[in-house]
Amino acid sequence: MKNLKTIAIALLVTVSTIATAQVKKVDATKSTITWIGKKVTGQHNGTVALKEGNLIFKGKKLTGGSFVVDMTSLTATDLTGDYLGKLNGHLKADDFFGTDKFPTSKLVFKKIADKGNGVYNATADLTIKEVTAPINFTITVKGTTATTVLSIDRTKYGIKYGSGNFFENLGDKTISDEFELTVALKF
Repeated sequence: MKNLKTIAIALLVTVSTIATAQVKKVDATKSTITWIGKKVTGQHNGTVALKEGNLIFKGKKLTGGSFVVDMTSLTATDLTGDYLGKLNGHLKADDFFGTDKFPTSKLVFKKIADKGNGVYNATADLTIKEVTAPINFTITVKGTTATTVLSIDRTKYGIKYGSGNFFENLGDKTISDEFELTVALKF
């Protein structure tokens, strides 16, 4: 009988914890993701669209979330004409993101630590080209917006094209292993 009471209390605590968690859907049409990729001779920048996502809150505190990015929407914004078409084509090709085979990427929060004032340290699993690796970043939540800047090492996801860490004598053709994403989520 004592075990039955313990199980009932544990079940009640679990149900009340789940009930207090709020899943807030992210508005993909109002959210933005911009990117910067650097090379020895300069940089390129552009956008990629959020396909779907949600943030999970317990009260007013961020406790989780997950996101899917539409990699087929990847485009440069610093070029026009033929140069734009060539860069977009190369970024979507197998040398980089292989969007025909891998049309989405995914990020899933694994651990969130509250730093106060709406700022959180997050650990998440990021999946690109079906390769998953952990990533750490800071995310800020204010009102109905969450913002972050992510620095991602593309070589962890098998994207080694133009990397000075994997190829010799690239000279001014060397591309930085890291690219940056600036994310603003509306929910």
